[in-house]
This record gives sequence, C-alpha cells and structure tokens, in this order.
Amino acid sequence: MKRPKLKKASKRVSCAKRYKIQKRVRDHNKKLRKEAKKKGISKRPKKDLGVPSSAPFKEEVLREAEQRRLQIEEEKEKRKKAKIEERAQKRKKGKEGATKEAEPKEKKARKDEAQRKQKAVEKSSKHNLCSELNKVIDASDVVVEVLDARDPLGCRCLQLEETVLQKNKKLIFLLNKIDLVPKDNAEKWLQCLQKEFPAVAFKASTKIQDKTMQEKKSRISPSNDLLDRSRAAACFGHDCLSDLLSSFYTASNKEGALKVGLVGFPNVGKSSVINSVKGVLACNSGVKRGITKSMQEVHILKNINMIDSPGIVALASNPAPALALRSLRVEEGLESELQAATTLLKHCDKTQVMLQYTVPDYRNALEFLTMFAKKRGFLQKGGVVNTEQAAAAFLADWTGAKLSYHCKPPENAPLPLFMSEASVVEMKKGWDLKRITTGNQDTFKGVKFPNPASSINFTSRGPTAGILNVAEICVKEQKPEPVEEEEDGKENEEMEGGAEDLHKEEIKQPHKKVTIAEPPAVVKPVPVDISSTNDAYDFNVDFK
Repeated sequence: MKRPKLKKASKRVSCAKRYKIQKRVRDHNKKLRKEAKKKGISKRPKKDLGVPSSAPFKEEVLREAEQRRLQIEEEKEKRKKAKIEERAQKRKKGKEGATKEAEPKEKKARKDEAQRKQKAVEKSSKHNLCSELNKVIDASDVVVEVLDARDPLGCRCLQLEETVLQKNKKLIFLLNKIDLVPKDNAEKWLQCLQKEFPAVAFKASTKIQDKTMQEKKSRISPSNDLLDRSRAAACFGHDCLSDLLSSFYTASNKEGALKVGLVGFPNVGKSSVINSVKGVLACNSGVKRGITKSMQEVHILKNINMIDSPGIVALASNPAPALALRSLRVEEGLESELQAATTLLKHCDKTQVMLQYTVPDYRNALEFLTMFAKKRGFLQKGGVVNTEQAAAAFLADWTGAKLSYHCKPPENAPLPLFMSEASVVEMKKGWDLKRITTGNQDTFKGVKFPNPASSINFTSRGPTAGILNVAEICVKEQKPEPVEEEEDGKENEEMEGGAEDLHKEEIKQPHKKVTIAEPPAVVKPVPVDISSTNDAYDFNVDFK
C-alpha cells in the first residue's frame, strides 16, 4: 500500500503473511531436494582423486589431461569472442536501421519547424493583418473604434472610418483609458468626438483573470471584494456599453446575434475592453504590442457577440511620434527602442518629464535615459548603465496603461472630407443618445482621475494614416517626411554633444551608423627653410 506523501510504497508486511511466505519457500526447497535424490543428482560434485602415483605412464596421462583442459578453455574463449562479435554486428545493424528510419523523421521535423516559423511570420505580416481587419469589418454590424484617451486624435484612422461608412456599417467611438487623463480633458474630448459619432467613455480592467484562477482565489480568500475595488482591477463604462448595444439590438429588429467589431491601433485596449465586458480573460492582452494577430469572436450577452481584431497597420510616412506609439516598428526591428524613446522625449515638456520621473535637469535624451536607468537599477556587469533597457521601460510606460499624459482637443475642428452633416445625422440614428450621456456621467463619477499637474502635456500630430487594402501596402509605403529626418539629425547632434561628458556609445540607425568619439587632433604643417647652405642641420629650428 502506497502511503500519501511517499515516493515509493512501503515493503512492510504483516507477520502472518511473512511466515506463510517462508513456509512455502521451505516446502519448495524440500520438494526439489527429494526429486534430486530420486534422480541421483547430488549437490556436491565428486572430488577428482587424480592419477595414483603407482599407475604406469603417469606423466603422459597428466600431460594429456592438461592439454585437454587448455583446449576446452580455448574453445570457450572462441565461443565468447564469437558471441561478442555477433552482438556488435547486431548493434551496428540496429543503429544503421534506426538512423535510416530517423533521417526522414528529422527531415519532417525540420520541415514542420520551418512551416511553423513561416506561419508565425505570415500571421504577423502586414498582408495578414490587413486581411484580418477587413474580415472583422465585413462580419460586424456595428464597428467600435477604440481610442486612447491620452491622444484620441492620434488614434483615429480616417481611412478606416471612410471604409466603414462606405460599407453602410454603424460606427461609434469608445474612449478608453480615461483614468490616465485629467477629468476636464476627458470631458472636452468626449464633447469633441460626439459631434461626429456617438462616443462612450470607458475604463478597462487590467487585472482580469481566467475562470479557474478566480475560482481558486474565491476558495482561498473570501474577501476578494477589496481587491476588485482597486484602481487597476475596477472597470467603468461596461454597463453603459452593454445597455447601449442591447437597446440598439432591440430597436433594429435584427434576426440572430448582433456582431460588434472592435478596431483600432495597437495597444489602445481592444482585447482589454472585451475581457472587461465579459468579466473573464477571453482574449490575450498585455503591454507588448501586436499580441492579437487574428480575429476572435467572443459571446458577451444573449444576443451580442464581440469580435477582437489585430491592430491597424500604420503607414511609414506618418510622423515619428505616431510611429513610435502606434506602429510595430520596434517589434519588427525597423527601429530601436532608444530611437523611439528619443522621439517621444522631443515632443514633451522637459519640466513635466522631470517631475513625473523625479530626475534632475538633463540636456538630451541620452542623459535622461542614463539617469533613469540608474534610478531603476538597470545596470550591466561592472556597473555600466543599460540605456537600452531604460528606453524599453520608458516606451512600455507610454504604450501601456501606466503613464498619464494628455493632448488638448482642437477648437472648432471641421468635419473630415468624407463626412457631411447628413452622414452625421445618419450615424446617430438608432442610438439612445440620452442613455449615452447619463452613462458617461455615471462613469465619470466613479473613475479616479489624476491631478492635471502630474500629467504630461503631449503635442498631438493629428490622425494617423493606416493601410486597409492589401494591394496598397507596397504603393503607399514611402520614406518618412524630410522634416522628421532633419529633427532626428538635430537630436543626434544634441546627443553627440552630451555624450562627451557621459561615455562613448554607438547609436545604430536603420540605414547608417553614427559613432560618437573624440575628434582627432589636427596636425599643422611647419614650414621648412631649405635656402640655407650650411651642411649642419639644426633640428631645433623646424621641430619646436
């Protein structure tokens, strides 16, 4: 019987069982002895008496016996060697057969691995992302464009909105991450967006867990309400969104389930919104951009399904801040994290960055990242500062739901070219606008907003251009604007000037490599007077 918490079963048995076994063994041995006695087989072999000394030709008999013994030993040795050779040959044949069988298996494994890698590359390719996004738009009855409240205008893709209007789909805005901007700024942005499409304020939960994890936690600690009320775990706006979609479904008299597609740029919180409304971890989400690579339909309510989509592919001709925040250039290896962090630091107020990260005054981006790395403890062997890791942490703060920064909404912004007053009225038909207003007010009451003084003022560069058609990828993608290249060149010059006091470092760019080093000493030519006729040459004249 194997006892709990023991690797091996115990060998202990009861005395009765042990005595019974011993008795059976004795009986068995007794039986074997009787049978051997009947057959005349004895245990002890008879002792060889040898040749008596009185026997004639004793020496010859002993010599013959010795020869016979040596012959028997040689035969035994030959048999032993033959068996060893036979086993070696069998082992060799078995190895050859195994290698022959394993060769096609290895080739197949290599092919499978290559196909797997190719599929992964294809999934993350721009062609696949564009096709998946178009599938989501075609399959959806209502398209929800998720915007980051920190830069709503930069998260808008006018090409996507125009495509949705051309396909006669309903479009609404969802202003996510409102807890990372001041309250007045969020309200102004909501009023600005509602002039074109219905807009819903939302704050997604960042601590949604799987069902099994929730059940385990409920068994371990019954007081999970306090954890759920924390700032990160709380979700606001899901009731307003669910009621709005339910009322639209009843008003539209649609047969079957209402399909709602969530679209937007990477890291605006599409998967987090679905998880928050569902209340369970249904879609993978995280700080890393580009996690969602294919459409995924999730059942939310009785007659409502939400479709998660990959991020919109951004054009390479967009401004540098938009590419740093909303494209996958860093993940694809087209841009380093140090360059992205430098671009973001250029478009921020220095004093606000110093207050946010509690660092002293800095001259350039490299000096800021050096101080930031020392503060966070990003050090390599020998105490060398790891600026790449500091840049990655800085970029994760800006793309994730952690850092508070805001942009000012435009005053009296005109409608886009593809929209008119009639289209605005048409887009607002079927929606309960009063319910949206009351729901947004309730959401603003529950959310804890940051202090305006602790939020960084960021300069928005307008809507981000995206690619929706697969055929237009090669045509539309061009080099970045020359203005941004000039700015990058200026920033590199600033970084070169500040690097003399810090340390020598190499900054690698996609097309060129700039090495910061000390300038070489300039050697001035010394004039030599050759008119002198004196043979004795004085070296102190020319080489002083």
